[in-house]
Amino acid sequence: MRRSDINEYIDEAINFWKKHQFYLPQWAELSPEEWKTKGPEYDEIRYNALGWDVTDFAKNDFFNEGLTLFTIRNGNVKRDKKPYCEKIMFVREGQITPIHFHWKKMEDIINRGGGTLCMKLWRATKNEELSNEECVFQLDGVTTKIDAGQVLKLKTGQSISFEPYMYHTFWAEDGHCMVGEVSTVNDDDNDNRFYQPLGRYPSIEEDVPAKYLLCNEY
Repeated sequence: MRRSDINEYIDEAINFWKKHQFYLPQWAELSPEEWKTKGPEYDEIRYNALGWDVTDFAKNDFFNEGLTLFTIRNGNVKRDKKPYCEKIMFVREGQITPIHFHWKKMEDIINRGGGTLCMKLWRATKNEELSNEECVFQLDGVTTKIDAGQVLKLKTGQSISFEPYMYHTFWAEDGHCMVGEVSTVNDDDNDNRFYQPLGRYPSIEEDVPAKYLLCNEY
């Protein structure tokens, strides 16, 4: 991905969230130069990978398979006692987050505004393949069952909660979507199992200076 594109995608996310009256922490728009002046009092942000995450999953096809998100808060099992995480995501219309599950993380995914959030689920088999068994989860606290691979559509305000070993993929339709995530501690380095092997972070062509630091660049 080009750095100029990453800068643009982050600006678009900020403007989209503000349109829906969702505001980020004050440090979200610090420049790389400003980050150099920040001391150890900012270490929770650095060590817990808070902040910007823009990825094409190393497929170089961002508008079809990609995601822009911001981790607002997160724990770190090696450094603190915080057991939870919160993210906000900018899911573009038709932009797919590839099929994956988490070995440890339990999460709620919430449609917080914009278009419809579409999702497919599969239980993982013991060999981490896609199971044909029905999927059971909580939809706004209501136990719900659907067939494996069936499209679930979440309207604004709706949320889904599921446990580890649940494969999922999602995208937006009828417009871009502001998507929240509340979960146990997030560990992108060790807790993502993509159905097809993918890169978690993009390779970046530095065609212009960075306007923002990504969460793996502190």
